[in-house]
Amino acid sequence: MTSKDKEVESVVYNYTTQTNQMEEENRVLRETVQELRNEVERFKTPPLMVCEVREIFKDHVIIRVPNGNRFYVNLSRNSGKLTVGDQVLVEQRNLTVIKRLSISKRFDVEKFVIMEKPKVSWKDVGGLKDQIIEVQEVIELPLMKPELFEKVGIQPPKGILLHGEPGTGKTLLAKAVAASTKSTFIEIVGSELVQKFIGEGAKLVKEIFILAKEKAPSIIFIDELDAIAAKRIEIGTSGEREVQRTFMQLLAEIDGFKHLADVKVIGCTNRRDILDPAMLRPGRLDRQIHIPLPTKEGIEQIFRIHTKRMRLNKKMNIKRLVMKMDGFSGAEIRAVATEAGYFAIRKNRNTVNEKDLIEAIAKVKEKEKEDHLLMFG
Repeated sequence: MTSKDKEVESVVYNYTTQTNQMEEENRVLRETVQELRNEVERFKTPPLMVCEVREIFKDHVIIRVPNGNRFYVNLSRNSGKLTVGDQVLVEQRNLTVIKRLSISKRFDVEKFVIMEKPKVSWKDVGGLKDQIIEVQEVIELPLMKPELFEKVGIQPPKGILLHGEPGTGKTLLAKAVAASTKSTFIEIVGSELVQKFIGEGAKLVKEIFILAKEKAPSIIFIDELDAIAAKRIEIGTSGEREVQRTFMQLLAEIDGFKHLADVKVIGCTNRRDILDPAMLRPGRLDRQIHIPLPTKEGIEQIFRIHTKRMRLNKKMNIKRLVMKMDGFSGAEIRAVATEAGYFAIRKNRNTVNEKDLIEAIAKVKEKEKEDHLLMFG
């Protein structure tokens, strides 16, 4: 091969390489342009509106839009099977139903509830021996051995009411029974069920019970039950009417499942005296368990539970400390242990002594007095 042929071959090779590079760049640019066009089209697409199904006919439904108005509209082929109360996406111009929202998207229940599998054992609950037995009888036994009740021919309560002073261990009891039965623990605060718009609270209650049935066995724990279940009086403002709608939906949901179902309800309140009798009647939360302030024996049990991982000075008079904590709740005893740990840390010690605990008890008592003055003057 002559030098001229080699030169021609090199030119051809370079040209081919450059052509391939340009074609690859051109392909990437075409794909980028197409992606940008698709993105522009998505920006131009009008948003869909979330509405509620109120009535269902053969090829049409009546929906309620967010402002409360109702419309008789068509269904698209992809709308799927609908039921009254479902949340659907509709096209804004003619309100045609496009598709049904799934339960997890309808209300985004996760924003309102805490759902977990607790790891609290009965050993972590101190000073409540009799109350533990009652909770086990009403909640644990029906979930673990429902056949016993069927043989005897009795129906256990669908739920229980835990009432007593703040910080006495009501939530801890509920979590412990959920852990012992390996149930899903669904916790919600009663005030969260009261929503801004008409009917929203009632629908939220419905969704929570649907979620509980899907996650069964499960325990629905309603803290501050008095926020929605207070005694009903003459209807005044629209807000009061909305609370009553939510309360009536809660009663309907409790009535709607079987006594031996895999869903149990535990209500919790500090104000049992203001609860509506409808919530406490037989067939609902008729088993009421009072959670009192711990006795001296209970204080010692709770103190040992909260200090079992702490390095305590062996020369410590536990009995004297218990006497100083007389009248404390479980939460205050835990606060004493925490504060004592801080006193030790400030002095660069890794061991907590009796003086630290005495100072912590004094600090918690002082905080309690301050809170009492703020509340009652």
